[in-house]
Amino acid sequence: MFKFHKEDSQRQNEQKQTWAKFTYNEKETRFITKLFKGTNVKIAFTTNNTIEKHLAVKQETPHSKYDRSGVYQLMCPECKMKYTGQTGRQFRVRFQEHVQDFKYNNRSKFAQQLIDNKHAIGNMEVIMEVVHMTKGKKLDTLESLHIYKQTKAGNQINDKLMVRENEIFKTIVQEDPYKGSTAPPQPNS
Repeated sequence: MFKFHKEDSQRQNEQKQTWAKFTYNEKETRFITKLFKGTNVKIAFTTNNTIEKHLAVKQETPHSKYDRSGVYQLMCPECKMKYTGQTGRQFRVRFQEHVQDFKYNNRSKFAQQLIDNKHAIGNMEVIMEVVHMTKGKKLDTLESLHIYKQTKAGNQINDKLMVRENEIFKTIVQEDPYKGSTAPPQPNS
């Protein structure tokens, strides 16, 4: 028996062994380990839970969604009309710009809506909805989609000339034809 074990060990040493490193993740890791059983690939496990990560000084992260940037909507607290915009600055900074425009009768379409209709501005947590938090190329498309949605709902404050028919947006906004019905519509005979 000892001799068999010795021969087996020599055979293993002759084959070149390859190592693969995986982050340990319970079920998935066990499944991968079974896949490589009987091959010359050996599995090594790592973890993301290290002392270094616990002791490292963490960068300050935003405490609030209003400390981020992206696409937002402002809703008039009285008439419920909506203004959709995007910003690369913090949402709270952009909101303060709208407040300043309201106070000093400046350029914001949202402020102009409130002034023209003698409506109050309200506080940020009540009238500002954060639609999407990110930076990047897709912000223009997301902003346009939300302006399109509000235009179709009749709630849009933005410049009416900004909205053009868009088949993709139309498909996204279109209601499900079966909504509210238990049976599909019958074809006309």
